[in-house]
Amino acid sequence: MAEGFAAGKVALITGSSRGIGRTLALSLASKGGSAVVNYKVNEELAAEVVRGVEERGGRAIAVQADMESPEDIDRLFEAAGEEFGRLDYFVDNAAASSFKLIRDLKLHHLDRSYAMNIRSFVLGAQRAVDLMTDGGRIVTLSSYGSIRAYPTYANLGAAKAALEAYVRYMAVEFAPLGINVNGVNGGLIDSDSLAYFYGVEGMPDMEEKVLPKVPKGRPGTVEEVADTVEFLLEPRSEYITGQTIVVDGGLTIVAPPFFDDATGPLRLPDA
Repeated sequence: MAEGFAAGKVALITGSSRGIGRTLALSLASKGGSAVVNYKVNEELAAEVVRGVEERGGRAIAVQADMESPEDIDRLFEAAGEEFGRLDYFVDNAAASSFKLIRDLKLHHLDRSYAMNIRSFVLGAQRAVDLMTDGGRIVTLSSYGSIRAYPTYANLGAAKAALEAYVRYMAVEFAPLGINVNGVNGGLIDSDSLAYFYGVEGMPDMEEKVLPKVPKGRPGTVEEVADTVEFLLEPRSEYITGQTIVVDGGLTIVAPPFFDDATGPLRLPDA
């Protein structure tokens, strides 16, 4: 097995058959870790991640579980306990919602967003803590819609804001157990989810209208987000808990008037 900070550690990562979750699972395996790979539908992609973990020297199992279902969540963590007997890292990565204006949200949209994004994190954390007999780390994935408002994102953005609040409460409650709890808030990250969101009819062109407002001038990568999550799992982040780290290329620190809309010397005339 490869040596690294994750040697002998076990990670359960929801939604890890692709994207950030997949990248993180493979990276941890290269540093000695093992993984519980969760997927909802695509068994083939999950099996590929399992093979990738094993090729890097780790152990892995794939567990189908819909994170909207409390029964499936129970089964997911039971499978982790049966296979590994413990858990060191719980990364809450799976997410889903509906992109609609608030006035167009139906009851089932609200219920599903709560079940998928908030309830699953709380239930998962409860079960993870029971398996973290030697302490551990919990990280949830948020997004900049939790602290900014933009079209059609209210249902998911409000749920992400709730996750960040739970991070703070869990951090205080779980600290005596040796468990750190943090969040990673991603901006425009080049992923399937970003492409889907900007495919909503009426959304502005991302390349033309949005990316020029990002100080770094580009979307982030799934690797950059996964690297930040990984840092929060490492021993060197031991004194960080209850925080949400923003990974957005500076997007949420800018505001009108934007630098790239300004012209001229940008100085006041002499008095």
